[in-house]
Amino acid sequence: MKKITLLFLLLNVSFLFAQKEISGVVKDGSGAALPGVNIIEKGTTNGVSTDMDGAYKIKVQDGATIVFSYIGFNKVERAATGSKIDVVLSEEGGQALNEIVVTGTRTAQRSNTTTALPIDVISAKDLASTGQASFDKALQYKIPSFNTVQTPVNDATSLLDPYEIRNMGPSRTLILINGKRKNLSSLLYVQTSPGRGETGADISAIPTDAIERVEILRDGASAQYGSDAIAGVMNIILKKSTNGGSVTLRSGLTSEGDGEMLGVSLNNGATVGDKGYINYTLDFSKVSQANRPGTVDGGTKNLGPDNEPLSGGEYADFIYTDPNDPDKWVNGANPASIRADNAAGIIQINDFLAKKPDAGNINGSPETAAAKFLVNGGFDLSENTLMYYNAAYVYKKVNSFANYRTTYWKQLSSLPYLKDFFGDGTAASYQGYVPTFTGDLNDYNATLGYKAVQNGWNTDASVTVGGNTQRYNVDNSHNPSDIQDLNGENVYRENSPISFNPGGTSFNHVVGNLDISKILSDKISIGFGSEIRSETFEVIEGDKASWDGSGADSFAGNRPENSGKWNRYNLGGYFDLAYDVTEDFLINGTVRYEDYSDFGAATVWKISSRYKFAEDKITLRGSLSTGFRAPTLHQIYTQKSQYSFVAGEGIQVSGIINNVSPQARLIGVPKLDAEKSTNVTIGIGAKPSRNFNFTLDYYNIKVEDRIILGDIKSTPYGNVAWFENSFDSRTSGLDVVANYNNILIGEGTLGFNLSGNITFQNERISPVKSDNFGQTLESLMFTSRPVTKWILGANYDLGKFAFSLNNTYFGKTTFNQAGLSSDLRTEFIPKVVTDLGVSFSATEKLTLSLNINNLLNVLPEWEFKAENAAGTNLLSDPLQVQNQSNLITFNQRYSQMTYDGYHFSQLGTMFNLSLNYKF
Repeated sequence: MKKITLLFLLLNVSFLFAQKEISGVVKDGSGAALPGVNIIEKGTTNGVSTDMDGAYKIKVQDGATIVFSYIGFNKVERAATGSKIDVVLSEEGGQALNEIVVTGTRTAQRSNTTTALPIDVISAKDLASTGQASFDKALQYKIPSFNTVQTPVNDATSLLDPYEIRNMGPSRTLILINGKRKNLSSLLYVQTSPGRGETGADISAIPTDAIERVEILRDGASAQYGSDAIAGVMNIILKKSTNGGSVTLRSGLTSEGDGEMLGVSLNNGATVGDKGYINYTLDFSKVSQANRPGTVDGGTKNLGPDNEPLSGGEYADFIYTDPNDPDKWVNGANPASIRADNAAGIIQINDFLAKKPDAGNINGSPETAAAKFLVNGGFDLSENTLMYYNAAYVYKKVNSFANYRTTYWKQLSSLPYLKDFFGDGTAASYQGYVPTFTGDLNDYNATLGYKAVQNGWNTDASVTVGGNTQRYNVDNSHNPSDIQDLNGENVYRENSPISFNPGGTSFNHVVGNLDISKILSDKISIGFGSEIRSETFEVIEGDKASWDGSGADSFAGNRPENSGKWNRYNLGGYFDLAYDVTEDFLINGTVRYEDYSDFGAATVWKISSRYKFAEDKITLRGSLSTGFRAPTLHQIYTQKSQYSFVAGEGIQVSGIINNVSPQARLIGVPKLDAEKSTNVTIGIGAKPSRNFNFTLDYYNIKVEDRIILGDIKSTPYGNVAWFENSFDSRTSGLDVVANYNNILIGEGTLGFNLSGNITFQNERISPVKSDNFGQTLESLMFTSRPVTKWILGANYDLGKFAFSLNNTYFGKTTFNQAGLSSDLRTEFIPKVVTDLGVSFSATEKLTLSLNINNLLNVLPEWEFKAENAAGTNLLSDPLQVQNQSNLITFNQRYSQMTYDGYHFSQLGTMFNLSLNYKF
């Protein structure tokens, strides 16, 4: 520790030298102030942003050059002469290729035309224009290769929707806040949902009003940033404005009259003395439940092996309860499993469904309340040193529901006490029950850093902390376990509680960074640094009633032997060299070494290049890199029992054994190692005219030893699944971005933007190491995202009005659900979702905005496709088709809100109205 302290002192002891302060105002061509303009001392990381009035103040070295840049406007460079520099930025249109970016290199910052990597820059205005309530959903309709989805009836998954870039899963995109690593969520996705077996940072927790812009690097960046950056990096840049602020009131409603949303957000900033600044955001929101249950099919007569009706008129298309085991579900598709005396059961089922056609299910988006706080600031320690900080805290509460326990599923004949728990004690009063699931999420992150400049050397030292804790509650349930005490009395069943605390999970990290860079000459710049990170993952034990025996019905708690706290640390270092061979030709190389305490070391590298020609109108670029992703602590240590739906068998209790357990050793499950990747990107950027630009980038990503949570398998320890480095995969595709703006139409200006992602290949390219990766998991990982996704938008500004129309095309997805005949697959039909936005600037301070998302009420639809001749024959039989449909949609409960393959909102049209007042 003494050596580290001495190093910092040596780096900064001579950093005191004269600087000058420059101030001014930045405006557009019409004379309107431009807030949020990036102002950077060229060749350094020293920068500020304009406030709400377009004003700025920055301290720079004598003889420095100041760069002014803003999305949609020409970049301006001015020599730092005098003490006041006012700047007028002319409109460039669209997402300008000359925007200064800080992501993707550890040397000097460059503009988008001079980077060797594809980077999307999304402004706060772009995010707000989508009308989406959260940051992750706004990105869904701005970035074609970004996908996120809301999953119904997936317990803890309702707290945090999985997201991914380029179909690579949430754990392979690194999230940064102001260039510093954000903590992972403590949630591990274990259900049959996108992101199964992975975890990611909770980007929905970040208040949109606190964001100045987002820079998304669509390329592997492990060499620059370390683990988790195989698919790319998302760097969220926070607002710095200090003068004035705004308050925004938001409301929303679906066309069905549910899902009401109310929210209020305050963003404000101020100077602190004459040397500091602070910007803060408060955001409160409440979203009510939206319910879209399907209609349960009463069934059609089943057919025997020779297509003859079975005796007794049994029905096949609902779930039967085995009278010998009330928790065992048997699907009627297997004639041998059907008893002829089920006729009475059929009457009971039909009577119930006559009262509740949806079988009482509540499937849709849950009730969610959130409170978010974020602060970003800095303070000049001297003329050449700066202390900076940011911190965020988020509380989120989600109320959702498990599947309804119907009277023909949870029967009084085997569980007679249910009439007392969920009725008035009489058999007639018992109408089943629906367990509820409540999740409480706390997420925080904070960074304290120090920057200094001396003789062109830029030093940035920081400490970042972050954590995420989730605790759960299950109500309106019971523990049906037949466990007796010493007196022969039931511990549970009729003596069971109906509320449970199943425990939860927690994750936190502490990260130290030291980054040093310098422009050595007009051709060479270097960067080097190190990172040390400590991570802790905890599984919080539930109360005994929640896990004892089979545990709480719907969501069993964490058992003592599966609970605990685990820690690891890693140390890494990198070196980055950028060489401008000529003014047009750039080569950039990076090498990184990381050493983890729990599984070893990794060395990765990256080389990238770009070449400009035709008077900078065309840029060729490309990169080749290796990468790695360390297995998360969640994947190494999670061991639990879980309730999950098994097609044809209903809800079953199974388990996950971790890779360091005795059980894993006895059945030969190896310990986890890091994933390794090879990334290739080749692209072209062009700006043939002032108002038109486009980029085209091809990518090819090979991942070796990919970590998966496999299928549940029968072992001497029961039905369990486990994590392992299972196989190699390859993902390739094409990203397209094009903009054409400033078209004069009448008294206004019109602009178009087109962006798209096309997947060429996304598949497993090696055998699996264990027989635990079936068709369903393969579909979930490789084909449950759109093969292609396109966004075509138009914006028209007319005086005080601004109009936007965006059409998002979601291409085909395919899925092979568990229980579905191997002769069939399901395909989700391509759809176009249209969003309309209108804003009106009533005064200079007051703006009203109306967004209608999914204007045409487009909903997901799927259809069966035959895999072979047998599948064609099956599809010609309506009864067999109905059988298959009931299997994969859980007896039609999820005809709209399905688990698999959907990729846009299932709630239909949504209306959002907001009011923004600047002060």
